[in-house]
Amino acid sequence: MKNILLIGFMGVGKGTLARALSKETGLYAIDTDDLIESLTNKKIKKIFEKYGEEHFRKLEKFTAQWLEKSVKNSIISTGGGFYKVENIKKIGTVVYLKAEFDWIYERITKSKNAKKKIKKRPLFKSYDSAKSLYEKRAKEYEKIADIVIDVQNKNTKEILKELLSKVEGLK
Repeated sequence: MKNILLIGFMGVGKGTLARALSKETGLYAIDTDDLIESLTNKKIKKIFEKYGEEHFRKLEKFTAQWLEKSVKNSIISTGGGFYKVENIKKIGTVVYLKAEFDWIYERITKSKNAKKKIKKRPLFKSYDSAKSLYEKRAKEYEKIADIVIDVQNKNTKEILKELLSKVEGLK
């Protein structure tokens, strides 16, 4: 079985779904941002502040190369911009978790850890800039995805059921 890569805008629930899918299938759940933090011993926010987005994208590329060579049979949740890595299709099946921006924004800002969730997302500093980024990326996510799942107004169990029905060899 190939890896499953979960892509989508920040805050859409990629990590949450990866953990649920891991529990359901027994496969490992890996997060690309966690891998980068482990590699650099720095939080994503600090990498952006100290070195900038371009440096972060290089770290994503390095991580993608490692994933392609070293990781099999895993669920991989990705950062919002990870879909741009050149070898994404070689890493595994790409699943786009789709939702409207305002739903995502509300999901983040109304969560019990809202301040923490916003703080760890350097590109989510303002509503307008985040929405502009979303509008640019949404079409690109659609193009790169092997599977698209609308997650808006669905709970994790519903999304999990739909994903399991669309990805062969998971169950």
